[in-house]
Amino acid sequence: MEDHKMSFSEQTLLGRTGLKVGRLGIASGYGAPAKAIEEAFERGCNYLTWGTFMRGYSQHMREAIRNIVAKGQRDRMVLAMFSYAHQSFLTEHFLAKGLKSAGLDHADFLILGYFPRRPSRRIIDGALRLKEKGLVRFIGLSGHNRKLFPKLIRDGVLDVFHIRYNAVHRGAETESFPFLTGQARPGVVNFTSTAWGKLMNPKKMPSGEKAPTAAECYRFVLTHPAVDVCMTGARTVDEMRQNIAVLEQGPMAEEELARMCRIGDHIYGRR
Repeated sequence: MEDHKMSFSEQTLLGRTGLKVGRLGIASGYGAPAKAIEEAFERGCNYLTWGTFMRGYSQHMREAIRNIVAKGQRDRMVLAMFSYAHQSFLTEHFLAKGLKSAGLDHADFLILGYFPRRPSRRIIDGALRLKEKGLVRFIGLSGHNRKLFPKLIRDGVLDVFHIRYNAVHRGAETESFPFLTGQARPGVVNFTSTAWGKLMNPKKMPSGEKAPTAAECYRFVLTHPAVDVCMTGARTVDEMRQNIAVLEQGPMAEEELARMCRIGDHIYGRR
């Protein structure tokens, strides 16, 4: 395991981008108020995701972004804006609309999501045009097809991958992560670390097993050396504070990892 991955409280480099990011990223789709997002940002959680084609832009995230910028902290913020449009025209339209509403001239990342297969050349060329216009600095992709990510590396276009990984769904350990290595590798951002809450549901546990907390789910993910950022979502200030408390903890020990895997196997139905 690399030294800079040993402490969750220290920022790390997001792949080949050279950007320094906190180990926990903040997702906008859970309703956390601006105060919660700003507190997390001050604790080093500077990778923020915002915007969807389907549901519109979170007002709370917009408010937090504007407040962060007003404090002169734009250079510390790493903003990844999602587009689910899968059409170049609509992607640019909604990206520009979101940036304007937040008082920004560019985003750090445009994340194309979700793609079960290789994006068409038209989609990639459209994203590259946004990069040429200075609306985004880097391009990323989100998806559930773990075997797709190693294939996309060879194109050299995508700078970050958002990959599903948790104790239930561990296929990335063999199908994605081993191929995302070296100094030129794309950054790796994890999502659904709680398996959509299943890992914290007492009713889904093996007999006699206590359900993991959200913090334990985050620790499981962050213990894997391939993961740069683990996304977290919160609904309240208190939930956000509980989530970011994991930054004060370190990687899981072998027995802790084994317990998480046992629970994950039980939920998935593996024998």
